[in-house]
Amino acid sequence: MRNLNYALKQLCQRNRDGSRATQRDRERSLDLIANQLYEMGFRYMAAGSLKPKHVVALVERWKAEGLDPGTMKNRMAALRWWTEKIGKQNVVARGNDRYGIADRQYVANLSKARELTSRDLDKIDDPYTRMSLRLQAAFGLRREESIKIRPEWADRGEALLLKDTWTKGGRAREIPIRNDEQRQVLDAAKRLAGRGSLIPAELRYVEQLRRFESQCAKAGIHRVHGHRHHYAQTRYRELTGWAAPAAGGPRSKDLTAAQRQIDREARLTISRELGHSRETVVTIYLGK
Repeated sequence: MRNLNYALKQLCQRNRDGSRATQRDRERSLDLIANQLYEMGFRYMAAGSLKPKHVVALVERWKAEGLDPGTMKNRMAALRWWTEKIGKQNVVARGNDRYGIADRQYVANLSKARELTSRDLDKIDDPYTRMSLRLQAAFGLRREESIKIRPEWADRGEALLLKDTWTKGGRAREIPIRNDEQRQVLDAAKRLAGRGSLIPAELRYVEQLRRFESQCAKAGIHRVHGHRHHYAQTRYRELTGWAAPAAGGPRSKDLTAAQRQIDREARLTISRELGHSRETVVTIYLGK
């Protein structure tokens, strides 16, 4: 392992900020950044060697690779975390606009919803992967949440309760159990998992994650995040009475004042159920 890769790995291990998923994603981002710096000729760096010229070189490379603004902003967040831990926050400018990184686009021009079908499930051999997919579709769960969840513990009768250790950003949340289909899926998950999670007893999370990815790839099931989009759009129709803009419904500018109030309340509800802290983020799923 190269010196910088090792130094950043040690930095991550000494500073356990955020959820496990956040820690893992940060470590992966920093490892990639270290590799890219090496490839660009910065061969003898230590953790404390980062300078503004390195940041500029990285951003220019990412732009040349055609990375979307969201990916670049995530990597910039990892860089800022790095500089904070070594006491050199001024190395990275506070605003991403200083580097010409565009604002993240929250408006979905096209629907990315994906409906899970019985044909999809028939292609999956692993019962745990199959159940995780069903929970994603029924409750709008993220992939990690649908694997780590302990269904018996999470079932609170009228709601599904997600622990902070299962969720992105470490934010616990409740999702209402609104219909018979959700109840049937949750009961089936409880029968499969018993008192445990949807990770088989003999496997660790990362091993079940790899199995999940392999099973979906072999079955031709891509864009599993689309199940969350489908959940959000279904929920929006339930709450408002009309389709979301991304699903062919009216745009916000075409709504009446009364409808705009309903629209806003629906978006706030869906944002909470999906585990987001801002209403604006749900435009990714619903459009505007």
